[in-house]
Amino acid sequence: MAAADSPSDALRRRDLCSRGIRLAGKMRSDVVDLLDTYVERQGLDASASVAAVEGVPAAATEHWDEQTGTQRLLENLAAYRAFRTLLAQMLEDQQEQLGEADAALGQALAAVLLQVSAFAYHLEELLRLESLGPPSEEAAGPTSLSDLSLFERKLRGLGVLRELAQWAVRSARDLRQLTKPSPGTSLAPSPAESP
Repeated sequence: MAAADSPSDALRRRDLCSRGIRLAGKMRSDVVDLLDTYVERQGLDASASVAAVEGVPAAATEHWDEQTGTQRLLENLAAYRAFRTLLAQMLEDQQEQLGEADAALGQALAAVLLQVSAFAYHLEELLRLESLGPPSEEAAGPTSLSDLSLFERKLRGLGVLRELAQWAVRSARDLRQLTKPSPGTSLAPSPAESP
């Protein structure tokens, strides 16, 4: 019997998913508040069109219902690891741009960065529970912001926050899907899928 099949692991998975859903909901709420503050403090139009942000997988997926639980977790983990890097860049840029002049925005960015880091750790725990372990983080260096104008960096930040809000919704949906007791959502491969 696989470790994922034991009753204690099933309860732990359900508990981790429930806590993850609450974390994702709180994170989305905080990101939406941060988006409002960011738009206001950066002097941006809330309806500004922003291109996809390099390095961030889009939250939307065409074949969401065909994904396995493991695929969902791995995509979420990759996205939150990317967000951790992007938010750290935004925070550094914000501090260079405004210094202490806008401490509230810096604190809000730092708080969301902490939530993203905690959520990534939470996803790693779910993967460990499945005896998969999280994949190692690729040491891709952060994209240089020095080539971007101030306005382009502001728009990039807006895009990062918008996509993070979408990922928080998707993450809650993915975790809800993982708690459903159907064969298609099992994180562990079925005996027929095993090599």
